[in-house]
Amino acid sequence: MTETPAADVTTDSAPGPGPGDEAVEHHQAVIVGAGLVGAALAGLLGEAGLEVALVDARPAPLEADAVGRGRPALRVSALTPVSQRLLEHLGAWAWMAARRVSPYRGMAVWDAEGSGEVGFSADQAGLPVLGHIVENDVTLAALERRLATLPGVTWRLGTRVADLEATPDGYRVCLADGRRLAAPLVVAADGARSPLREMAGIATREHDTGHLALVTTVRVERDHGEVARQAFLPHGPLAFLPLAVDGRRHHCSIVWSTSPAEAERLAALPAEALGHELAAAFAGRLGEVTVVDRVLSVPLAQRHASRYVRPGLALVGDAAHGIHPLAGQGVNLGLMDAAVLAEELLAARRRGLSLGDERVLARYARRRRGDNAAMLALMDGFRLLFATRRPLPVLARNLGMGGVDRLAPLKRLLMRQATGHRGRLPASCR
Repeated sequence: MTETPAADVTTDSAPGPGPGDEAVEHHQAVIVGAGLVGAALAGLLGEAGLEVALVDARPAPLEADAVGRGRPALRVSALTPVSQRLLEHLGAWAWMAARRVSPYRGMAVWDAEGSGEVGFSADQAGLPVLGHIVENDVTLAALERRLATLPGVTWRLGTRVADLEATPDGYRVCLADGRRLAAPLVVAADGARSPLREMAGIATREHDTGHLALVTTVRVERDHGEVARQAFLPHGPLAFLPLAVDGRRHHCSIVWSTSPAEAERLAALPAEALGHELAAAFAGRLGEVTVVDRVLSVPLAQRHASRYVRPGLALVGDAAHGIHPLAGQGVNLGLMDAAVLAEELLAARRRGLSLGDERVLARYARRRRGDNAAMLALMDGFRLLFATRRPLPVLARNLGMGGVDRLAPLKRLLMRQATGHRGRLPASCR
């Protein structure tokens, strides 16, 4: 590491220990999960001067010098312009852009079982780009560099949450290494299978999509032209997400959502044979395809927490909701959770309210739950629509795609939605 996190700092703004709890660390907020969403939230609160503890099982921050170089990492996200503005606000984007981000200025979506196709462009949306494909490690390393400059952010890495105890003033987080952290607000940013959510007794509604996602990186024969492409195939959608590597536009990140049996067959193929399958499935639009990395297989389930908050506790990101990746919205929804929660918490602090106040957290839940639920329903609807092979629905969706492609106002509306311009944006994203 070229930089290390700032040393722990205690200020008068954090409540002091009470009788008999000298071994307890006191903070204004404890965030469990130091992934993209948890790190962004810690940055937003830390830059406002709050005392924040960030807990994660990872033993150390990323080696910033090692990310964004050579072959792209397997895990990438399609970051919208709204998410970009949040990362600019946090002082992370400039470093990311200097390291490696891959803009896409166009999108093409088509039905492989028909003639329906729709294309989108940044010019039509009145934007310089529709978004950027960015390796998750690049985004996280940039956020960690920012956190290292914030003295109010305390890192507690290499340990897990063993227990969650309610107290009169909030919650106490008991770590596996023996530390105890107390705060008026605890935030679960610890992923889809959130242990903290389970400890808090918050249920989820979820269903298996019947798909696995195959993820890998490929080199393509033809210049991808900074266009994100997605074909709806009989077994599920296949996306080629454009990557810029060493100034060349001949790499793509692959996300192929398909049935478990088909995923097993594809994952077992030699790299050369898989490349042929990918090229054929994409009707040769990018020429020959060469697989240049291993293949990951990820189960896909859609889930939504029954509630986002309890007094003194909030869920963000995948701990609150999980979505099918066909529109690339998962990380963007989580970053918006972080931005909205931070805005409500900082407004509460200005009014002299506790960060764990139920009324404060309810405002966050109202602002985020509806938007997330609508996006989950929309993605599930698309998945079901394109899963059917019955003639009439196939005809209808092909006619619909053709109609959308000819209606410029409707396309602009869809692009505004897809680029994150929905509802009242928090100030950090404007």
